[in-house]
Amino acid sequence: MGGACSITPHQHPDNPHTDSGVKIPIKRPKLALHFKNRYFFRMFNDISHIKPPSTIHLTGICGTGMGALAGLLKQAGYTVTGSDAGAYPPMSDELKRLKIPLFEGYTADNLSHNPDLVVIGNVCRADHVEAVAAREKGLTCASFPQTLSQLFLNSRAPYVVAGTHGKTTTTSLLAFLLDKCGAAPSVLVGGITQDFGAGYKLGDGVPFVVEGDEYDSAYFEKRAKFLSYAPHCAILTSVEHDHIDIYPDRDSYFDAFRSFAELVHPGPLAVYSGDAGCREILETAHVTANVITYGVVNDPFLFEPAWLAKPGGPNQFSLQIEGIHHGTWTTPLAGAHNLRNTLAALILAHRGAGIPIKDLKNALPLFGGIARRQQIVGTPNNITIYDDFAHHPTAVKVTLEALRDKHPKSRIIAAFEPRSATACRKLHQEQYSHSFGEANLALIAPVGRSLPANEALDTAMLADALNRNGVRAIAPTSLEHLQALVEKEVVPGDVVVLFSNGAFGGLHQKLVSALASDKYVEDSH
Repeated sequence: MGGACSITPHQHPDNPHTDSGVKIPIKRPKLALHFKNRYFFRMFNDISHIKPPSTIHLTGICGTGMGALAGLLKQAGYTVTGSDAGAYPPMSDELKRLKIPLFEGYTADNLSHNPDLVVIGNVCRADHVEAVAAREKGLTCASFPQTLSQLFLNSRAPYVVAGTHGKTTTTSLLAFLLDKCGAAPSVLVGGITQDFGAGYKLGDGVPFVVEGDEYDSAYFEKRAKFLSYAPHCAILTSVEHDHIDIYPDRDSYFDAFRSFAELVHPGPLAVYSGDAGCREILETAHVTANVITYGVVNDPFLFEPAWLAKPGGPNQFSLQIEGIHHGTWTTPLAGAHNLRNTLAALILAHRGAGIPIKDLKNALPLFGGIARRQQIVGTPNNITIYDDFAHHPTAVKVTLEALRDKHPKSRIIAAFEPRSATACRKLHQEQYSHSFGEANLALIAPVGRSLPANEALDTAMLADALNRNGVRAIAPTSLEHLQALVEKEVVPGDVVVLFSNGAFGGLHQKLVSALASDKYVEDSH
């Protein structure tokens, strides 16, 4: 197939990229400026005039994204302060290292220094004490994405990674490849990259690689963050209804992604060929960017991928681009899902930034990975303990499949904490019952939020469904009960993976310590 794309974007006079392929009819939606309210236009300020060393205060600074933004602002020369309900590692340690003053607890007094800009985190409602104080004092306020866009992205080329799954890993890998190959990118990602030692980096180059979060922006800007980023080129990994607290139905969630896809210019827009949600976005959005599709051999392709990977030996794959073979590659990442993430990053690095294939091939094996994505936190007595952020049923499933490929002969004990706004609800009750097929034992922790019984995920029911599906499963009554079960069940050679988007009650280090004891070795069965 000729051209860069195996799926034809909308035939539009402004879009020269109309390569032959599957033609898709377009139904153009309205640009999604979701959930507008009475504060939206009054507080959507032009802040581009705020230059270093102006003082910027971040309300809710200990969140992963806000903390990374604080570091980026500090690196750019701004004077940064922040506040949060509670400070805890790793963010508290990072802020201390950066010498950013942190006010623990929210009060109006935290704004007594009259900062030039107050960045209001999306944890704050309109009646939040610091939000009220900022309005009463007449201080300039902005959201996280407004600040990032106007102070950084407007002078660079945003490379935005979006999708329900795989954003953090793909963003980190793309940033690493650009950096290693000399493009000197700036970076903002919702995690700690092993290569940069932080979730941010201010570079001298044109590209700015940013994780495109679909979560809302602020109480006065109730729309997806990524709609503020004006992507020069982008990745769409997958689209599957999530964040039910923000998007109560599937249509509202998909609307945000349709609007995002329409913003990409000139492209490329790299899209996974095996995802039904991605196909729906291309069918119903007015996409003018050059679309480049990708996938892995044996994926359930809905349209032909232009970039195709075939897994080979351990940590190897062969790459084919538009029918032309580009040899065997080595990757440090495990699993078919990470191979798809790798393809997406390679597409933007090569077609977006113009980095030669041979340079990318040399750089890829050196990628250090990302914290909390299949991260080994300890190997006491030959028991491998992983920490993983996965909490959506699809993410849990593909991560366990990757760990099974990596540990084909080991027993896998999977402990899952349903803690996110979506995971703790019944929305995916049935889907979770098919997510743990590669585990030898699934331990379903108590729901991590207080919800009415008719809304909450039924962990006992999920454990029963898993047992019926052939996966041994238990629903412990507490985290202490869960820890005791792991200690009772595990033997040297096993793999333990802890799934949570939170701290999981400190279970990671508790298990590392408990399973390292001599007494445990003596008592193992």
